[in-house]
Amino acid sequence: MATFLYKLGRFAFRRRRYVALFWVALLALVGFGAASASSAGSSSFSIPGVEAQKAFDLLDQRFPGTSSDGASAKIVFKAPEGQKITDPASKAEVKKTVQAIDHGSKEVASVADPFAGGNSVSKNGEIAYATVTYKVSSMELQDSSKDALQDAVDDAKADGMTVEVGGDVLQAMPETGATEVIGIAIAAVVLVITFGSLIAAGLPLLTALIGVGVGVASITALANALSLDSTTSILAMMIGLAVGIDYALFIVSRYRAERAEGKKPEEAVGRAVGTAGSAVVFAGLTVIIALVGLAVVNIPMLTKMGVAAAGTVAIAVLVALTMIPALLGFAGNMVLGRKARKAAKSTKASGGDADAVADVVAAAHRQPSGEHKTNMGTRWARFVLRKPVMVLVLGVVGLGVVAVPATQMQLGLPDDGSQPTDTTQRRAYDLLSEGFGPGFNGPLMTVVDGRGADDPHSAANREVAQIKKLPDVTAVTPATFNKAGDTATITVVPSSKPTSEETKDLVNAIRDDGRNLKSETGASVLVTGTTAMNIDVSQKLTDALVPYLILVVGLAFLLLMVVFRSILVPLKAALGFLLSVVAALGAVVAVYQWGWLGSLFGVEETGPIMSMMPIFMVGVVFGLAMDYEVFLVTRMREAHVHGESPKQAVETGFRHGTRVVTAAAVIMMAVFAGFISSSEQMVKMIGFSLAIAVLFDAFVVRMAIVPAVLALLGKRAWWLPRWLDRILPNVDVEGEQLHKQLGDGPDEPQGPDADRELSRV
Repeated sequence: MATFLYKLGRFAFRRRRYVALFWVALLALVGFGAASASSAGSSSFSIPGVEAQKAFDLLDQRFPGTSSDGASAKIVFKAPEGQKITDPASKAEVKKTVQAIDHGSKEVASVADPFAGGNSVSKNGEIAYATVTYKVSSMELQDSSKDALQDAVDDAKADGMTVEVGGDVLQAMPETGATEVIGIAIAAVVLVITFGSLIAAGLPLLTALIGVGVGVASITALANALSLDSTTSILAMMIGLAVGIDYALFIVSRYRAERAEGKKPEEAVGRAVGTAGSAVVFAGLTVIIALVGLAVVNIPMLTKMGVAAAGTVAIAVLVALTMIPALLGFAGNMVLGRKARKAAKSTKASGGDADAVADVVAAAHRQPSGEHKTNMGTRWARFVLRKPVMVLVLGVVGLGVVAVPATQMQLGLPDDGSQPTDTTQRRAYDLLSEGFGPGFNGPLMTVVDGRGADDPHSAANREVAQIKKLPDVTAVTPATFNKAGDTATITVVPSSKPTSEETKDLVNAIRDDGRNLKSETGASVLVTGTTAMNIDVSQKLTDALVPYLILVVGLAFLLLMVVFRSILVPLKAALGFLLSVVAALGAVVAVYQWGWLGSLFGVEETGPIMSMMPIFMVGVVFGLAMDYEVFLVTRMREAHVHGESPKQAVETGFRHGTRVVTAAAVIMMAVFAGFISSSEQMVKMIGFSLAIAVLFDAFVVRMAIVPAVLALLGKRAWWLPRWLDRILPNVDVEGEQLHKQLGDGPDEPQGPDADRELSRV
């Protein structure tokens, strides 16, 4: 692989104009496609295999025409202080508003008058609601229809009434806020400090933005055809930015190190792509495999998120391998440090050829022998090697303590109750809870399938009576049968809010009683509705989390065994990854479920953790953890193979890679943290969890636990049975075969010149 990438890097360098033109043209093409694509339609939320989905499918069959994919809204009215909603003036205002909404748009299917019957007025007479249904989904709804709804609401508010709108009609698009820009700015500062050159710092940012632009524009162009929501593109942008900057950073750093050894630009590019590029390919593949592997959970929406994010990572890898070499060709000596740039410019001005320029660049980086031993990476490695047991115990115990809250993790999906308090959806949610009880926002739909019963009506009535006896039930409607008279629906209003454990217990209690009903009468009972669906999805993801962790950890072990030709090193890496993931989950629970430091991270409402967050985070962190493991430990292995003692190899690895990996980790943390201010709960949690996971994995696991374990294992760390060595494929991630072909031995530049370049901060 390294040899192929070496040739690819040189080709991109020589044909840089065509390569740059290709990526710019591709960006323009997908950008045009995104701009001209129709807006995304209704994203069908189906979860194959769960009871709530089976009930939905049964309702479609037995109650044809009753289900609708159209948008809906609940207009909640509250009378002015000291008045009743049933007072003549208030009642007239509500009716006027309902009529204005009904006649305000041709897309309105129906508007339910709260005074026309039913239970749409609270018992105290202060609050009422009207349900509005539309003929099209919220994504397809025209702006004129939304404006008509908003105008009618504003008119009612002007007359002194409190009016709020729940549902998805006025749902705002997710926003990430200014901190996203701050995150990118921090990444830029870190790059400038690392390279000491604005041009060198700008290359990773430029290529990452181009890669993300291609990826997100492609997702936008395909959103309607594939039913992708806005969250998918935001997550893809978050991950694409982070890995795009880091992958380019590693290749540019390696290129400068090769130039510091006296290589000409084209040769330096080839070697950089052949060596650092090999690790980039491996790291990118691990992220892609983990994200695509989310399909095993069998939740279509999660699969789409994973595949979309994986596609953006693949684009980031291709951009790093092709466009970075091309831009390095355009930049010339401008990517070097100031001293090297001046020397190269002076030599060219005096008529020096390429060999002379390469020599003066190498001379500009030369420093007294032994000076490299004083860098921060070397000092830290020596400290860990002196006290490996202490460092190991502190690292493991520290992460273990942080991980403790993860044992209390509760999973759920958000509703309007998790929205910021300044949104109309949240205020409507609170008003409905005030007037009709917390459970009114999440009613349960119980479906009684009586085809297997002798008397379906008797079975349904028995189920109604049994449900009324259960705890945490506020109201139960009579059974409503279909035309065939063999299937009935029963609406159950819990006493607790939809995301509470009490509501979950109620759903399980109804299902338990339904099993008794089936054994007695032959009728089947299914519980569905948004609340039941959320409970089922959360349970399915909880059940899938441990198997997926085992799959990912097993994959990490196998991949790293191929790379490092060792058993204990991959085992240590996989266990370290597991430790950092559990610690990150503990931090998420402490902040978002318990509310610790919640105000610092913009947490307005604590509650269950987003069901899809943990398993999505595992997939991403897996790839990032393997990224840092490869860039740090491959240099240690190469040094050990070339005769250094195990402890010397650890020191060499840290001297070469610590600072670059540190810069990469800080950049990733900054980019991920930039999304914590998003208005979308899923994006907010993912941003925080990835930022904290990178902190734990890069600085505690890879920088402390890994060298401590290697120091304790000694030579045993690199042991591999001969029979296994013969079976495992040689992917040459370190570029060993490439350097043998080039006739220069080790797979990485040796000596103080490269040391200084790789350890710059």
